[in-house]
Amino acid sequence: MAAKRPSRPSTASTAPRPAARKTATAKSAATRRAPAAKAGAKAKAAPARAAKKRATPAAPSRPAPARSKAKATPLARLAQVVLDALADMKAVDVKALDVRGITDITDTMVVASGTSDRHVKSIADRVVQRCKEAGFRPYGIEGERDGEWVLLDLNDVVLHVMLPRVREFYALEKLWEGGAVRRISV
Repeated sequence: MAAKRPSRPSTASTAPRPAARKTATAKSAATRRAPAAKAGAKAKAAPARAAKKRATPAAPSRPAPARSKAKATPLARLAQVVLDALADMKAVDVKALDVRGITDITDTMVVASGTSDRHVKSIADRVVQRCKEAGFRPYGIEGERDGEWVLLDLNDVVLHVMLPRVREFYALEKLWEGGAVRRISV
């Protein structure tokens, strides 16, 4: 007679087997098959798969859907963030000028007015806050202490927020409009 294996303790025999062990057992059984049996099974299944592929009609090819909005360039996004912040703070007489052909300092110059020195400061603060939220860091801010004229340098966009009398005196729009400046619609 054949020798019997020692039995396991009762707790191990009643515990369910893990799923990974079952798949390993099934896998090991599949690997025990002879290579010739595998090749024969694959050869039989290949014509059936090919017949299925031929039976299903090909899906009609459709052109890729056109995107309604193209991705905005970082310059356009930054300029839009600045203009939206100015609109939120009710800046007066906002003008955005495209100065790419005139200077290498910046691409867009925005000139706006505030009604008081406190309004000018708060407009500049809100623009800085919105730009930081959108991921744009200001390179420099000048004139916040006095509040008559605040200059905000965002590299691609330079913002001038001024009191109306200061804006009239310096007339920055006239200075930059003398060249080939394109006015950006606000």
